[in-house]
Parts: sequence; C-alpha cells; structure tokens
Amino acid sequence: MRAINKRFTALAVATTLALAGCTSEKTPGSAKPEFGPDGKVIIDTFAPANADLNLDTNPVTKLMSDKFKIQFRWQTTTFDAGPAREKRQIALASGDYPDLFMLIPWVDGFSQADVLKLGKQGVAVPLEGLIKDNAPNIQKALDTNKTLKEMSTAPDGHIYALPQWSDCFHCSYPNKLWINSAWLKKLNLQMPKTTEELRTVLRAFKTQDPNGNGKADEIPMTADVQDGHLIDYLMGAFAYPPAGANNGGLGLLTLNGDKVTTPVNTPEWREGLKYIRSLYQEGLIDPASFTQNAEALQATGNNPDAVMIGSSPLLHPAIFVNLGSKDSRDKQYDAAPPLTGPSGKNYSGLNYPSSSTFTFMLTNKSSKEAQLAAIKMLDYIYTTEGTNIAVMGPEGVGWTKPGPDDIALDNSVQPLYKRTPGSQAPKNLSWDSMAQYNLTLAYRNANVVPMDIYAEAGYERRLFQATKLYEGHDDKAQFFPTVSVWTDPSASAEIATLKTNLDSYVSQGELAFITGSKNIDSDWDAYVKGLDGVGLKRYLELNQKDYDRYKNGK
Repeated sequence: MRAINKRFTALAVATTLALAGCTSEKTPGSAKPEFGPDGKVIIDTFAPANADLNLDTNPVTKLMSDKFKIQFRWQTTTFDAGPAREKRQIALASGDYPDLFMLIPWVDGFSQADVLKLGKQGVAVPLEGLIKDNAPNIQKALDTNKTLKEMSTAPDGHIYALPQWSDCFHCSYPNKLWINSAWLKKLNLQMPKTTEELRTVLRAFKTQDPNGNGKADEIPMTADVQDGHLIDYLMGAFAYPPAGANNGGLGLLTLNGDKVTTPVNTPEWREGLKYIRSLYQEGLIDPASFTQNAEALQATGNNPDAVMIGSSPLLHPAIFVNLGSKDSRDKQYDAAPPLTGPSGKNYSGLNYPSSSTFTFMLTNKSSKEAQLAAIKMLDYIYTTEGTNIAVMGPEGVGWTKPGPDDIALDNSVQPLYKRTPGSQAPKNLSWDSMAQYNLTLAYRNANVVPMDIYAEAGYERRLFQATKLYEGHDDKAQFFPTVSVWTDPSASAEIATLKTNLDSYVSQGELAFITGSKNIDSDWDAYVKGLDGVGLKRYLELNQKDYDRYKNGK
C-alpha cells in the first residue's frame, strides 16, 4: 500500500540539506586513538535500541568488547524510524558524529545517496583495504555473492559502507494477503484465487457476521501506512508491481528488455486501480488502511471483545495480531495466493535482496586502531559462530545445538541451530537485527523449526510455506535490480528529489482514485500528463543511463 506521509517527505528534504552541509577535512585514520583504563580502544558507536535493549549491559557487547579489545561508547536511538533517522542526520549536520554507525536496515539504514555523499565528503572511510587485509570472511562473501559486491561497491570502486545480507525467503515476496480461514470455514467459502472470488469473500465477511457476535463490526480488509501492501497485492492481478526497498515504500521502476520503464502510467495499472476502487466503494476496504499507524492496526487485530479483521495485505500476520493470543486468533490467518485477474495475470512483486540500505559505516572520526578492531569484529560476525552469538545471544540461552529429532526449516538440509522462542528467551540477550550481516539462504534454512506451523516456534515455517504460493509469480524480466544499479554521483541529488516528488504524486493520485475524490475515467489522462510535470521522463532517463552503465560493466 502506498501512503501519503508528509513527515517522511519533509524529513527526506531535510536529510538532503543536512548531508549537503556535512563536510570534513580530516584524513581517514588520522584521528588519535582513545583508550580506556583497561587498554581497550574506545569506539563511539551510533546504534538503534528499543526499550528491551540495553547495549551497555548486553552480553554480546561484553563478548565483542573482550574478544576485540573494544570499549563501546554508545549513542542510541529508538526503533522508531523517523526520530532515529532525524537524530542521525542532526549528528552528521552538526559534525558531532560517531566513529562507527551500526544501524538496522528497517529502522534507519543509509541509502545509496547517503553513502555517495558521505564518501565524497570524506566522512565515510573506504573499507575495501581494511577488508582485504583484515577480514577474510567479509572478503569471501563479497567474492562469492555478486549482488552483495555490486550493492556494496560505489561507482568510484570504493566500499564506503556495508549492507546487511539476509536471504529472507518470506521477505522476498512482501505482497501477501492473510485471510481469516476460520471465517472462510464458518461461511463455507474457499480460499479466493481470483479478483472476483476475493470480492465474494469480502462481501460475506462484511455481511454474514463471521465473528458471531451479532454485530456488523467485521472489517473485510485493512492495513496500515507503515507496513501495508494493499495496492501492491491487489495490483498483481493486473500489472507487475515493483516492490519498494526493505519490504515497503514505493517501487516505480520496471524493465522492458533493457529499457527502463514504469507501470504506474499504463492502462493495466489503471484497471487495477479501478478494481481497488470498486472494493473500496462497497465498503470492503477499511478507509483507515490509508491513515492508521501500526499501533492502531494492532489494536484492531487484538480487540479483546471480538476478532475484527477478515484479511490484511502485509508481510506477515504478527504485524496485526499478537502471536500466542489467548483465544488463538493468530492461528486463524493463512496466506491467499496471488490473485488471478480478468486477463489471467497473477504477479507478485519481488524484493531482492530483502534489505537494501547500508548499516555499517566507519567515519573519519575513527582512529586506525578503532577501524582495525571494528572490521575484525564484523569479520567475526560473518562466521557461523559469530552470527549465532551476535544474532541470538549466548549458546544455551538464545540458542542450542540441534537434537537428533530436530528438523530444519528446509527439511532437506541438516539443521544447524535451534533458536529459543522469543517468549522464552530473556530480554536484552543479543544484538539481533543489528548483527544480521551474513544470513545466507543456507544458514537461514538450517534453522530448527517445529513442523507445527501454528505454534509460536513454528511461525517461520508457516511463513516459509506461505511464501511458496508466491514464488515464481515474480517476473524477473521486469525486475529492476535497484541495489546493483548505482546512481551517477553527479546526478544523485537530482534523482533523489525526483524520486521524492514522484512518490508523493503517485501516492496521492492512487489514493484519490481509490477513495473517489478523483474520477479514474475522466481524470486519468490528466494524472498521466502530470507525471511528466513532476519529472517522470527525466527520472526514467537518468535511471536508463545508470542501468546502461551497469549493464556495460562500468
């Protein structure tokens, strides 16, 4: 789902201005090292932390501190993306930034444009030499993973920051629809496979009291503005919907052969919006889907009086309902397949890799000693042992070795580790999302997961099986490899501005057509013409140049 978010747009502009003012004369590695009383090098480290995470007392912090002789001096933000990103940009703009950024992709990772600016300004320290000389595990990952190397290496050949790599299978297909299958069973309905079958199901949810409380309080379909994929999921029955970065946001670009295109001005996209409008007009789509935040959606999903939600187009159901609910409502939701539309299309957008932002960056405030310790620590996290401990915590507490009867997520491979379920694990146990740097498909699929997909510990298998419904419905011929195609540094500011303006224009236009404030029959041509007015032609032209350069290996 695409939502209008004025705060985010304003912040994006502020970010550009803040970065533009951030310059430094300091030569990388020339900073004087600072040591603690025990001889450990002090590293000022900027990182997100939620209420359950105390990085000063965290056991992974202690392990890394002792193993690599680091005394971390933490500067923390929240997991709330807006304030976290704002604090980071203020630090950069003021010049009071840390030695090291260790971020979380879905909270406040650096964009490609951020990395290019900070690298050009001398704030970000090139990492390729440090990696080559001191980090064999990182080097091996770069040498064996083409996409990782492409997304890490700037056009000038430098690696100014590293992204996390997580082969999250279920994250790769974010445009899912979770339907209350208990309601389907009660109303004697089948899981919908076509656009009109979905309409029939949603009508029944609205009118036939499936929650049994005698009230017309059921919500056939709802989502939120942060996590929703309402337009993207429903649009797949009409046109290929390009997935945005990090399982959200607005995807604009597709390919037609080697030509960079967009679907948002096509007749197929128009037909998709007309279908979504028709559902909205019947009251089958909750108007709050386009305005409410994640907390409001959770409050609806966890309503103590009755189960309210019939379906929700989101990455996974725990976004809108608590796992382990006392009334087991969380077990009622199963994935619907990609819908087949009137012309036989049933696309599902591909998000690959599932994380596209940069999270590990050393700055020119860091000394050579700090840089060496930090890169060696990250290299350890790239090992299986390091990943286990950094992501899950100490062995025997956050995870254990598999037993003889344990089965891996991919039951064709040998299990490697068994993670302690979240409800059983102590708080403040690991670095978790801050440390997910080398979660290959082989590693993720070797996780021990119970066969009961509705048990809390079996949730990952539930998502794995659900995603199989969507696998193969992406159109790789139309997939634009966003992370591999770096923007020409001379055009990065222009393209960032164009993207911000286009995102806003398209989001507002789609919402207007769906809610009926604009007529999709009489106002469509003006909407398409307006796209060029906010720079679509120029945006495609610049991306074409970048894509051509990528294809030519330059």
